[in-house]
Amino acid sequence: MSAKNQIHDVVLVDAVRTPFGKAGSLYAETRADDMMVRALRGLLERNPSLPLDQIDDVAIAAATQTGDQGMNIGRSVSLLAGIPNTVPGYSIDRWCAGALTAVTTVAGAIAMGQYDIAIAGGVEHMGHHPMGELMDPNPRYLAEKLVDSDALAMGATAERLHDKFPHLTKARADAYAVASQRKTAEAYAAGKIQRDLIPVAVRSVEQGWGVATVDEPPRPGTTVEALAALKTPFRPAGRVTAGNAAGLNDGATAAIIASGEKARELGLPVKAKMVSFAFAGVEPEIMGYGPVPSTIKALKKAGLAIEDIGLFEVNEAFAIQVLSFLDHFGIADEDLRVNIFGGAIAVGHPLASSGVRLMLNLARGFEERTDVQYGITTMCIGLGMGGTIIWENPHFSGKKA
Repeated sequence: MSAKNQIHDVVLVDAVRTPFGKAGSLYAETRADDMMVRALRGLLERNPSLPLDQIDDVAIAAATQTGDQGMNIGRSVSLLAGIPNTVPGYSIDRWCAGALTAVTTVAGAIAMGQYDIAIAGGVEHMGHHPMGELMDPNPRYLAEKLVDSDALAMGATAERLHDKFPHLTKARADAYAVASQRKTAEAYAAGKIQRDLIPVAVRSVEQGWGVATVDEPPRPGTTVEALAALKTPFRPAGRVTAGNAAGLNDGATAAIIASGEKARELGLPVKAKMVSFAFAGVEPEIMGYGPVPSTIKALKKAGLAIEDIGLFEVNEAFAIQVLSFLDHFGIADEDLRVNIFGGAIAVGHPLASSGVRLMLNLARGFEERTDVQYGITTMCIGLGMGGTIIWENPHFSGKKA
């Protein structure tokens, strides 16, 4: 292979996020683009050896690209963050997997040798942009039976997953949700989440200025008894509740992605090395099952088996979605390799931003678990898709537990 066609290693240098807020609460009077700018600036401030003029591109995702999430948010926030105007930027939309797709998109350019360094991330202000805002679904979806009406309501797709897998009961979903809250509370108590949160100035007409330093959504002390009593808004006598699903949230994430060569040249840290990635589709009515085929594809591309994976970061859009993934691969509900710091049921899921949060948690898990060689970040995506990235641990000791 000639030098021109050489495939380059792709690495995660660093990642950060803002604290996540409840939709329209903590960040009610903060612009989405300002949240994204703060994440970018925080990321660059803690990586001072990165020459800003050597950034090749900025890819920022948002599921709703209007208002303060519009105007090509990748370019607009880049300029606002003080990145030189010689650095281009663009926006990405793959709904919940926006930031994950931003990472894989710039990774492809880096692997080809066209980029050396890029920034990828995502933002969602669901308080300013409710899910589905300004969408106009084509009537053919329903008229030609391309999808069932449930496919257009994420909570309804979660109920359909419960229908498909009746052994994955509401009780199991509630127990999983309680564990997510517990693991998040334990991670906070140990200072493991706060270290990667970028403080954000927030304003309230009633309370004046403040600083967001921690996630707003977690509910420590949640019990299965409390969750059992919650209403099921998507179906009478259903199984999906506000307690076993991620909430509606506001937040932003950002990551530095580089070639291995450039990271070494600049003395940048390496938190994870990309091995493979894949996206896949499923019936839109069971949207949450998407991570299963995307993970199967990613494993095949990497030449790995599920048994080779030592850590999993699975986005918790709904507990049933995670349970169906674990069930397919024969992984126990309470497996210690899964979401070791808790997940979106506790900290929130600001749609297009969440992919980088998964990578951030996995990278921290790699630091703690030097016996783990490979890890996965995976998530479901609206209209019936899944996305998966397999990563290698740069701290791997060569000795598996």
